[in-house]
Amino acid sequence: MKTLSVTDARQNLTRWLQAAMEGEDVGILCGNQVVALRPVQVYSEDYALQEYGVTKTELNRAVKRMDAELTVDKKQGRLRRYSGNIERDLA
Repeated sequence: MKTLSVTDARQNLTRWLQAAMEGEDVGILCGNQVVALRPVQVYSEDYALQEYGVTKTELNRAVKRMDAELTVDKKQGRLRRYSGNIERDLA
């Protein structure tokens, strides 16, 4: 394993991230522990379940409630497309 200080890792972070993605063992020494750089698989379909600790039933209820609220807001003209200009969009 290639072990780096935080300073060394920061200076060439892209290089070390690429090496880790190619399967090289790369670690960064932080205090008295080594933190490994490893690619991980992200599953977006269960993100809310993991991030917020809700059950599938709770998540489905929340989605239905938000969809209903958005439908009402659209009908009442309270939604506007964001143009990228916050001053103009809030005016």
